[in-house]
Formats: sequence, C-alpha cells, structure tokens
Amino acid sequence: MVNQIEIYKSLDNKIELNVSLDQGTVWLNRQQISILFDRDIKTIGKHVNNVFEEGELDKKSVVANFATTATDGKTYHVDFYNLDVIISVGYRVKSKQGTQFRQWATQRLNDYLVKGYAINEKRLKEAENKFQELKQAVSLLESIATTKAITGDEAQGLLKVLGDYAFALDVLDQYDHQTLKIVESDNREVFRISYTEAKKAIEGLKIKFGGSQLFGNEKDDSFKGSLETIYQTFDGKELYTTIEEKAAHLLYFVTKNHSFSDGNKRIAAFLFVWFLDRNALLYYLGNKVIDDNALVALTLMIAESKSDDKDMMVKVVVNLINNRKVQS
Repeated sequence: MVNQIEIYKSLDNKIELNVSLDQGTVWLNRQQISILFDRDIKTIGKHVNNVFEEGELDKKSVVANFATTATDGKTYHVDFYNLDVIISVGYRVKSKQGTQFRQWATQRLNDYLVKGYAINEKRLKEAENKFQELKQAVSLLESIATTKAITGDEAQGLLKVLGDYAFALDVLDQYDHQTLKIVESDNREVFRISYTEAKKAIEGLKIKFGGSQLFGNEKDDSFKGSLETIYQTFDGKELYTTIEEKAAHLLYFVTKNHSFSDGNKRIAAFLFVWFLDRNALLYYLGNKVIDDNALVALTLMIAESKSDDKDMMVKVVVNLINNRKVQS
C-alpha cells in the first residue's frame, strides 16, 4: 500500500503525474515514465529491461507491484519502478526532463525523511526522553539536508541496520562548543576485527538487503586499509588505545573511504555496532547503549564532515559510547 501521493508538474506545466512515495523513494509505472520522457512505452520497456540485463540495478530491489485503480474502475496490480530506475532510463533516453524530475524527487524525499519523523511522533512518544532524543536527531538531519540531498533509501537502509539500539545525545552540546575530550577507559579488548571476519559479516548483511551485487563490492583495497588503520602503532604503542576509540575510527574510516560500490554507510554503521558487541560494550546494565536515530545522525554527520573535523567527530562518537556511565 502506497504511503503518499505527490503531484509532479514540469516547469512548462505540460506534464502532470501522480507520483507514489513509499519505502523511502518515489515510484512510477512504465506508462508514467513514457509520459515523463516523451517516449513510447515500448522504448521505455526496452531501456528498463536493459538496465536489469546489464546488471546496472538489481530488479528485486527497485521494482514493486502496487494495486492501481484504472479508468474502468477495476483494480489491477502494476509494476512500479523506483527513482534509481527512473534516473537510469533518463540517462539512456538523454532527456533533460530527467534532471528536473530528479531534483524535484530528491527535495520531496528530503521532506519525507525529516517530516516523516514528525508524523510518527505518537508512536515515538512511548518514552518522553526518547522523544527528546528524536528531536535532536531530526535537527541534525535537517542541517545535513541543507548541504546535500539525502535519499530516502539511504536513511531507511541505516534504520534497518540499527533498529534496536539505545543511547543518549547529551554530549552534542559539548561538540558545538568544541569542548569534548576522550576519557581513558578500563575496558579490555576481547575481539580484534579482521578482514576475513568483517567480510563474512558484510556478506550476511548483503543477504539482509536483497543480495545486490553492488552491495559490499569492494572498489579497491581501502576497506582493508581502514581495518588496519584502527590498529596502527607508533614507537611500539597503539595510537588508539581504547576500544571506544577503535570503534569510533572504524565508523569514521569505513564511512569516509567509500570502499564499496553500494552500502558504505550501512556497512559502516553495522560494523560499528558489531565491533562493540563482540567487545562486550554494546550493553550496559542490561540496556543497549546505542540509539538508532543517534547513530543515523552521526553516520550522516561523518559523511558530510570535512577532513579537518575528523578528531572532533571521533570524540563525539567516543563520548556518546561512554555516556552510558554518566546515565547510570
């Protein structure tokens, strides 16, 4: 069932389409795509099929079957294609209309992402403190959305990985005032992340997200370098001495290095919580220490941050992990 319908109009008002918003993206059927790009349905069908046959997109991930009421009053199930397919077809038919539609859709999805949290306030008010954390996370997302178009798929994918975790955002005001410090911890490392084990974990995550060939596909050796970096030494001593620092740098490097063809942020967030769990730091006094909205916000902040902000971003992550001690 489609969550929302938006009306798209071209700048010259010659095209008007009812665009479906669902699952964090926009959807059009073949007839609508043919109207959008002013091509006949057979031509659109040929380009859509080529997108899948050439392995550009995974059909299972980008096609949905929606119930549609036709002009005869009857309901039919029709295949709809998400924004990734629409953009790919737009490139193939070389239509300027594709750029306009992409810009329009991106803005609608940004609105959908941020405002969607407000729509779900009733469900999220189960605990007032959680609701306050949510407002802070939305504030962060809004600030990021002003600098970059964030797709609904991106946010939805992150939330799928991070569905259960809980920790507070109390130290973010310290981040604003540049007063964060890393406090030494007495946690002992029980798990060292290796390339082989990390790849196995990512393969499991790949299955969870539909088995796309691009998801988790390494573009170069930078992922292996990210793992090696968190254990680097100087004069025989590790540069990052605590588990929290290692975890924070793991999140930072995997997010920023763009080592994979698809899924970089989801993989980074997943490995972060997986690493903490393997080192017995994901729970404190029976409670999970990482909140999904906070980690979504942090991952997006890291992705948009400048290289000069690296040390401060790491301090934010470390302090948010250690915030469980303050709360108890």
